[in-house]
Amino acid sequence: MANQDAQDRNLPASPKKIQRSRADGQVPRSRDLPHFAMMAAGGAALAVGGPQMIEKLRQTLVTGLHFDASLLARPGFMGERLAEMTLAFALVAGPIAALLMVVGIASNLASGGWNWTMKPLVPKFTHLNPLTGLGRLFTGQGLGTALKAVLLALVLGVIGALVLKDRLAAYVSIMSVPLPSALAYAGQQLMGALGLLAVALAVFAAIDVPLQRQLWLRRLRMSREEAKQEMKEVEGNVEVKAKMRAIMREMTKRRMLAAVPQADLVVMNPTHYAVALKYEEGKMAAPKVVAKGADLLAMKIRDLAKEGKVPVLQQPVLARALYAHAKVDQEIPAALFGAVAQVLAYVYQLRAAMASRHVARPDVPHPHVPPELDPHNKPGWQPEPDEDFAE
Repeated sequence: MANQDAQDRNLPASPKKIQRSRADGQVPRSRDLPHFAMMAAGGAALAVGGPQMIEKLRQTLVTGLHFDASLLARPGFMGERLAEMTLAFALVAGPIAALLMVVGIASNLASGGWNWTMKPLVPKFTHLNPLTGLGRLFTGQGLGTALKAVLLALVLGVIGALVLKDRLAAYVSIMSVPLPSALAYAGQQLMGALGLLAVALAVFAAIDVPLQRQLWLRRLRMSREEAKQEMKEVEGNVEVKAKMRAIMREMTKRRMLAAVPQADLVVMNPTHYAVALKYEEGKMAAPKVVAKGADLLAMKIRDLAKEGKVPVLQQPVLARALYAHAKVDQEIPAALFGAVAQVLAYVYQLRAAMASRHVARPDVPHPHVPPELDPHNKPGWQPEPDEDFAE
């Protein structure tokens, strides 16, 4: 079952899963990079400040070994001398310790980045099960980590043994020279050994840093079911979203149809498109579309307009252009101002003629619509579902 699950997880981790993993405290960390960085920083500190530190240690050793009868007669002398030597040693070792601490933190941040979370501190009693821990040792990752640690220890041990074997006689001869010379020589030998160890650690770190990231991403790989579930969580359930869109379309449709009886004019293509217009002089800068629809909805708009005694004008090209380029509850495009002004003027004149017998009925206008605004001049154009609200 575990092998089958691993085979199913063949999709790369999504950004959300990576973020969730970091929130849980799981980040790619290389242990070899901090080891190398601290070794290199310590060696550089010894190379720069080695002579001063050796001189300070020599003075501390000389002072610590200096006694006389008057000093020994004081009851608290040993405590005072111990405090002095501790402070002197802290002044020598303190800066190096602080440097190594800063380098250790920076190297860890370099491999996995800054990640602040308290979840790893929460006790997990499942980790106390020895059988579970024993099982992790025999996984591919556990065996790889163990083999890498054994190989690193073997390499460092061989380097240390070779250095010790090559310089054993020199170390023995140190006892026959004065203390300052012995300390200086020991420091030189130590720097040479640290350089070899740093080179070995650098090789391991160069391999381990990208390897740990690849292993981390491999552990986070997702199955298709996980990817689908996460997509639902991010974008919402498809069925629910479809129902919400249907509800919103229905609400917009009802609000739009309720505005048709208050319109000034409905412009129609005889069977396909209908656009209801309204203009209030002094309140609107330009006529506004209060409703529009295609096919069955266009017929519904026409019927409501007739019930509300709103003029319905057959202007196919203008109706198509308004339907394609105008939005509900927004003003008409500037390119159609002239054409709409002509049909509104016709409506106002028609109302005046119907109200008075002495005014001749106006002729039906034929407004000019720019050809580029007619959607029928664009091959393959279809009304968008969110616009026509077709049932």
